[in-house]
Amino acid sequence: MTTPAYRADIVGSFLRPAALKDARARHAEGTLDDGGLREVEDAAIADLVQKEADNGLQDATDGEFRRSWWHFDFFGHLGGVDLVELDHGIQFQGVQTKSRGVEVNGPIRFDPQHPFLDHFRAVKDLATRTGATPKFTIPSPTVLDFRLEPDHIAGGYDGRDAIVDDLVQAYRDALAAFYDAGARYLQLDDTAWAYLCSEAELAKARERGIATDGIAERYAGILNRVLQGKPDDLTVTTHVCRGNFRSTWISSGGYEPVAEQLLDVVQYDGYFLEYDSDRAGGFEPLRFLPEGDKRVVLGLITSKSGELENPDDVKRRIDEASAFAPLEQLALSPQCGFASTEEGNVLSEDEQWAKVRSVVDIAADVWR
Repeated sequence: MTTPAYRADIVGSFLRPAALKDARARHAEGTLDDGGLREVEDAAIADLVQKEADNGLQDATDGEFRRSWWHFDFFGHLGGVDLVELDHGIQFQGVQTKSRGVEVNGPIRFDPQHPFLDHFRAVKDLATRTGATPKFTIPSPTVLDFRLEPDHIAGGYDGRDAIVDDLVQAYRDALAAFYDAGARYLQLDDTAWAYLCSEAELAKARERGIATDGIAERYAGILNRVLQGKPDDLTVTTHVCRGNFRSTWISSGGYEPVAEQLLDVVQYDGYFLEYDSDRAGGFEPLRFLPEGDKRVVLGLITSKSGELENPDDVKRRIDEASAFAPLEQLALSPQCGFASTEEGNVLSEDEQWAKVRSVVDIAADVWR
């Protein structure tokens, strides 16, 4: 496959190497300046991009090495959005994240000096040297909407619905800015859709003041407004994440409640769907994928442990999925990134790369 999403693809984040973890710790302590940290980040990302090529990938990411969080680091540099300390973190199975949240305090805007644009340019230059397609990930606008607590919406906005127009325009401006910087493969990472598959998470959302009736349709509308008019040669995919923090998770439930809106209505070019455990349900929801160019990347290889899957088992599951969506519209990847936050999942770097090679080898066998 010559255009993304590729038959063997990746979600985006990788385990931070020891030198980078040490540099970030020293930077937080004040013993390493911004320039020193950037030098370590640059070296680590250059090494990562080469390893991605050496392990057979057609695309390259920066591993999210310059971020602490997969989402907050992006949101915190939008105009009108602040990162704030809460009295609680996000509750995973048996562990809670740092107590961080978002607050809207003014008109939501995409800053043309957003640091992620330079982050993209850096990985683009490195990917060009290896012949890979640079892939860049940002959080979806629906994540900001879902994570906003009612008492953290200010700045002249009268409630959640009032932010939508500015949020949509900010993301349209973001896509245009990344495109102008040379991006042709973007991914909007999204936990909200997975939460909509879980009655437990929907109940929590209602407790936080979110109206959940018709929310899938609402989110489909927001995303289609963002995607409307994007350039034809810009591939925009999404990763539907069920939670990924130190190898733990949040959401359980099959895709059936959202499949029609997500796969058919929303005009993404591709969908990275987690299918590494029975928490994701069966492949039946893939029947809503329309025939054509859209692709579903099956996350059958877990990033939460180092144990390698049996290739024959993975191939059997791909065959099962092809009963509901054409094989030529399917691809394979790890179920999630290896480090959605800087802490990373519980496996070694060697195990991480073994997972990547397994994806590449299995995909080569299935899609000859």
